[in-house]
Amino acid sequence: MTILRSLGCALLPALALACSTSESSTGKAVDLERPFAGKKIEVFVGAASKPATEEVVAAFSARTGARVEAQYGGSGKMLSAMKLAGRGDVYFPGSSDYMELAKQEGLVVPDTEVRVVYLVPAINVPRGNPKQVTGLADLGRPGLRVGIARPDTVCVGLYAVELMEATGTAAAIRPNIVTHADSCEKTAQLVALRSVDAVLGWEVFEHWDKDAIETIYLPREQVTRIGYIPAAVGAKARQPELARAFIAFLMSEDGQAIYKKWGYLTSPDEARARHALPTTPVGGEWTLPPAWR
Repeated sequence: MTILRSLGCALLPALALACSTSESSTGKAVDLERPFAGKKIEVFVGAASKPATEEVVAAFSARTGARVEAQYGGSGKMLSAMKLAGRGDVYFPGSSDYMELAKQEGLVVPDTEVRVVYLVPAINVPRGNPKQVTGLADLGRPGLRVGIARPDTVCVGLYAVELMEATGTAAAIRPNIVTHADSCEKTAQLVALRSVDAVLGWEVFEHWDKDAIETIYLPREQVTRIGYIPAAVGAKARQPELARAFIAFLMSEDGQAIYKKWGYLTSPDEARARHALPTTPVGGEWTLPPAWR
């Protein structure tokens, strides 16, 4: 029995059909193990989840027969692409900030939103930490090369600016910022390729390339917010039933196991216990100051 069928026939109408019969109304046989064979969905994905989501997509396709066309990039860029295209079965950004924008613009179905995994901001450095970075204060040292993602279009860039502003380190660090990456993936690559000495990124970047990336954790009181990666069905989804099945798989035991394997946190309690305070807020929105736009 596939994981999708184990979710229960009542959860998804198409899966209920697959669970109840082996023959369609036209008399043609139904593939019980691959209920969406021949169908496809388009998913707009923030790159904060890319390595694990690529594996999840492959697993979902193998189990259902569906084809998932996933586009990856900065969450803001993906939102703009979805809006411009006038389509999209699932929006899967890297933070709550962009999901809130999607809801405000009527681009997703709000009651389909789920929180897939959780993220904690951190400092990432090349493996071995050659510049001996120990905290935010070190990022302001003369000559240190710092990278961040674009704060106006990439979730981790927005969190980076929020951290600097909340801790009063922005004035010291900003002169050392030598580049702005246009996705989470490219932000992590800055460190892996040693193009910079440090980035303000996500704790999980280390798990993307353990040989090249090392994480320097922030003191718990400096973590301003615990981020999460949400997903929701697009308001103009062409395959809403399949989109719901995909989201159900993200939240299933097997889907969550893939994210855990890649180092993602699967509950806010886990994030707080390991990297933040009991009172650290989860998700929400933060407005980028005009000076950073």
